Amino acid sequence: MNMQHLRLGVNIDHVATIRNARGGGHPDPVRAARMAAAAGADGITAHLREDRRHISDTDIDRLVKSIDLPLNLEMAATDEMLAIAVRHKPHAACIVPEKRQEVTTEGGLDAAGGIDLLRPYCSALADAGMRVSLFIDPEVRQLDAAKALGAPVVELHTGAFCEAFIEDRDGAPVKAELERIKAAAAHAADLGLECHAGHGLTFDTVGYVAAIDSIAELNIGHFLVGEAIFCGLDSAIKRMRALMDQARAEGAGARSA
Repeated sequence: MNMQHLRLGVNIDHVATIRNARGGGHPDPVRAARMAAAAGADGITAHLREDRRHISDTDIDRLVKSIDLPLNLEMAATDEMLAIAVRHKPHAACIVPEKRQEVTTEGGLDAAGGIDLLRPYCSALADAGMRVSLFIDPEVRQLDAAKALGAPVVELHTGAFCEAFIEDRDGAPVKAELERIKAAAAHAADLGLECHAGHGLTFDTVGYVAAIDSIAELNIGHFLVGEAIFCGLDSAIKRMRALMDQARAEGAGARSA
């Protein structure tokens, strides 16, 4: 059985959120990144927001210098963020939508409606040696736009699926949103795009997405940091890793049967 390893990217933003609530240096997101690596993470994700509400410029500098895992820098399409990305040259740069007033990212990037705006940022990031990713909703037109922009990677926004799951895990909206993700992942594969997914995933929801064999990576952060309060970061990541591996193996087994 040929089963693709499903990578886990751990987002450490909200370790910094807790630190910033009081100030000082504790808890340290770089320490969290090192713990994530030891627990089985395949990469580290950090979102440097315009308002610096969690991750700081110093955090990015320390992460680039201190961790061996690939760093995925989430960033808005602005000249300031482009300059920071080009200076630090993380492994990957994921362009995300950003509103100053939002609590968390509320949806995917409108790549289809912003091709002219996004094209120079995608080109500049690629020219600097970074893998460019676009965080988009699971829609064909957004995937087609990502392909047109030359982005080799897309990350599908799984928030609508996870929210529907909270409301009624057996309801029609859950099934509809999961089918949207599956169809988008398949279309990404047809286009030759590497497909990632994330936002809102938990122990209860991760298996549904992990079983989709055309998805290569999941990025998970807020839930893991929250769960770490109760069981520790190491334990939370190891359990998430195990659930992902189990779902991927069971999905591969079902397809080969």
